[in-house]
Amino acid sequence: MADKKSDWKETTWVSPSNIALIKYWGKHGEQLPNNPSLSLTLKNSVTKTKLRYRRLDEPVPDSEDLKVAYWFDGERNEAFERKVANYLRRLLPEMPYLTSLELEFQSTNTFPHSTGIASSASSMSAITLCLVDMEKKMGLRKPPTQDLSRRASHLARLGSGSACRSVYGGWVTWGEDGLLPDSSDRYASPLEQDIPEQWQNLRDAILIVNSDRKKVSSSAGHGLMSNHPFAEGRYRQARKHLNCMMLALQNGDEKTFVEVVESEALSLHGLLMTSSQDGLLLQPESLQIINAVRAFREKTGLMVCFTLDAGPNVHLLYRDEDKEMVQQFIQEELLPFCENRQWIDDEIGEGPYKEEIK
Repeated sequence: MADKKSDWKETTWVSPSNIALIKYWGKHGEQLPNNPSLSLTLKNSVTKTKLRYRRLDEPVPDSEDLKVAYWFDGERNEAFERKVANYLRRLLPEMPYLTSLELEFQSTNTFPHSTGIASSASSMSAITLCLVDMEKKMGLRKPPTQDLSRRASHLARLGSGSACRSVYGGWVTWGEDGLLPDSSDRYASPLEQDIPEQWQNLRDAILIVNSDRKKVSSSAGHGLMSNHPFAEGRYRQARKHLNCMMLALQNGDEKTFVEVVESEALSLHGLLMTSSQDGLLLQPESLQIINAVRAFREKTGLMVCFTLDAGPNVHLLYRDEDKEMVQQFIQEELLPFCENRQWIDDEIGEGPYKEEIK
């Protein structure tokens, strides 16, 4: 087939990462969560993905032969290309026409690798949004879906659980729970309850303690929960914490908000440490930052708290109106604990968007 420029169509999406406050840890079936989660979608930590696509003369004879290529920062990335190909094979029951297409993905991130930001959430959600947009443009969805975001969230989940939350902006939930109308294990949803303004302007400072690849991947960590002796207690704790968090958001209860967020972070690492000999991911500097944050909160009375993903790097949550004082604290007291004094300044964002072709 001739490589004619006119054969190719394209679409480009920019999708953010997110930080979970109520953690999803443990799954079953087809990437279904064992407990509900609640996250904040970030603004500045994003993946931009362009998808170029065209029809093949004939479908590939086997799903192992899918025509897919993946570039990251302008270079072919065969390791992630294999991951994307595996993801596309998982989508075939929903998108059988992928065997009749040639796909080329070109991605870039606004943040470096291994920095405490969920790159799989932003990358897989960006890829999925491109696919769903392509599907719509080509008229391949039968019958046409009315809610593209929900379809994208459902499909993104199959690539990365946390990616299903990045399809939406602001406060996002994932996982069926009686407290949450229209909640589902199969897709995420924007938080339906009215969120007071005090929670709408939160900022997230990501403090880079160590950028090395962690010894226990998130995927492996989820798997270790299947036989964990504390698993059932953890799932009950997560549901209780979600209930407390919803009330705290509704009532403007900053004390409960801080307690729940920090407890969730430390519970996650407690599970990691008791799952595997490689599960001790916190570094001495992580603990020094945690202690400094708590001392600063006690001294100033400001609403600042920490959370953690499955790694050593620390997310510091605070209000936009306290930005000057908190960032001075970061510069003077926290950056000495960071690798090369590295940190990322982020905030709550409005979610992914399509970049129009100029």
